[in-house]
Amino acid sequence: MQNSLSFITYLCDDYDKAKDWLSATLGFVCLEDTALEGGKRWLRMAATEDAQTGLLIAKASSPEQISAIGKQFGGRVGFFLNTDSFDQMYAGMFEKGVKFREVPREEPYGKVVVFEDLYGQPWDLLQLKVNK
Repeated sequence: MQNSLSFITYLCDDYDKAKDWLSATLGFVCLEDTALEGGKRWLRMAATEDAQTGLLIAKASSPEQISAIGKQFGGRVGFFLNTDSFDQMYAGMFEKGVKFREVPREEPYGKVVVFEDLYGQPWDLLQLKVNK
């Protein structure tokens, strides 16, 4: 038996706003955008077309879900965006007005910086060290 984690729910208040931000700011690609009943959509996005894990964009529809937008992980970093070009990615995001909570730093596992998405949810941008 082979199992894998395919998608993580990304709560938003508007499908197109989230889709546009993820595309324009982080360079994510849309894997599928299918209309469903009741105004819902099956909207899947990922960092690359062949990524093993992606985001299922879900428009919040209840007061509880709405209150969780940007706070899905209780204030902790909940998403980790790996890159092999940290400085280039950081500079491009900075240029686009992304809010960073700190300056980039070196850790034993690699280079990292915490940034916020359009809802204030913290993410890590990181370039992992290559283990030899």
